[in-house]
Amino acid sequence: KGHPRDFAFVPNPNNYISVLADTLARGFNIFGGAWVASPGGAMIELVTIDWLRQIMGLPEGAGGIFVSGGSMANLTGLLVARHIKLNDHIDKAVIYLSDQIHASIAKDLRIIGFAPHQIHIIESDENFRLPVEAVRRAIDTDRAAGLRPFMIAASAGTTNTGTADPLNALADVCEAEDLWFHVDGAYGAAAMLSEKGKAELAGLERVHSMAFDPHKWLFQSFEMGCTLVREARWLHDTFTVHAEYLAENEDPTEQEVNFYNMGVQMTRSLRALKLWMSVKYFGMDAFREAVAWGIELAEIAEAALRKSSCWEIISPAHLGVVAFRYVVHGASEAQLDTLNLHIAEAIRADGFAVIFTTTLKGKTALRMSTINPRTTEADIRETIQLLERLGQAAEANSQRKK
Repeated sequence: KGHPRDFAFVPNPNNYISVLADTLARGFNIFGGAWVASPGGAMIELVTIDWLRQIMGLPEGAGGIFVSGGSMANLTGLLVARHIKLNDHIDKAVIYLSDQIHASIAKDLRIIGFAPHQIHIIESDENFRLPVEAVRRAIDTDRAAGLRPFMIAASAGTTNTGTADPLNALADVCEAEDLWFHVDGAYGAAAMLSEKGKAELAGLERVHSMAFDPHKWLFQSFEMGCTLVREARWLHDTFTVHAEYLAENEDPTEQEVNFYNMGVQMTRSLRALKLWMSVKYFGMDAFREAVAWGIELAEIAEAALRKSSCWEIISPAHLGVVAFRYVVHGASEAQLDTLNLHIAEAIRADGFAVIFTTTLKGKTALRMSTINPRTTEADIRETIQLLERLGQAAEANSQRKK
């Protein structure tokens, strides 16, 4: 997943300091669940979580916990929302989300007991964002029907297009309607390290809970996700358990934290060390530059695609993602879908780059995620040139079969 021409899904380029730190943590078999087992490790996690809190613009008093990845980070945030907002009484509760939100959200909601009819999926607008007025109408309709609007789950950078939902406007709705505001920022929230990202993600600082994956755009080795919540005590309120064999650990000082009382896992590794060591070694400015470069690379790709009439931009560059398709004059939508699938298959078979397709508003599109800081302009340019040659070959082959 670290190859500079792996543009599929969300690449996971790591760094050698992260690998070294992970080796140390695993080699010494550091237990990350209880303060008494590793006070130094627990302090590193607290410090590192606070770095992320500051990056995301959350207030003092916010907190979080490292987990395996985005699916578990979203699950943790949703469990907190269910407990704090609903006191675990989910009857008639309704959640609003876009058709572009990550698939893990629906899975996580099912795991914590929500039925499909409680998950209201709202069609995204022409820019692939969750439309605020449609959300307002759905809330009004559901209240009139005796249901309980409970949460808006939004995206800070979707996997499909990199587009962020209108976070400030959705936060306004949550505030006015007394709803929980959860944001999946598993890959995109790292863009808060750049000025362009901050502008696109305005309103992220207003979340009640959010998911974020350092093993994506903070270049950490697998596995490393993170849940952040507006008030750290919400994690304790949701997950604290009491057992006789834990009694001696249950009167910690204000500074001491038992992470087994802040998340699903009791036994857990020390994930924080790799991010802590990476930032200490490279400096945060290096991460800022790397994230900004990923955003710029997608813009470079879009500009290159627009120079040729054979490409249609389906979704312009957003947060290191651009979606596009090869077009042929006179071809049907079904023919264009098949053609673009063949192009994606052909470039993977060639071995030069890895690209997969997605479907956007019924169109099969090629998609590039450019968040690898090792990717160069030449990688982008040569990949697009090869895609065009493969498109021309597929088009010619199709013409011969007629």
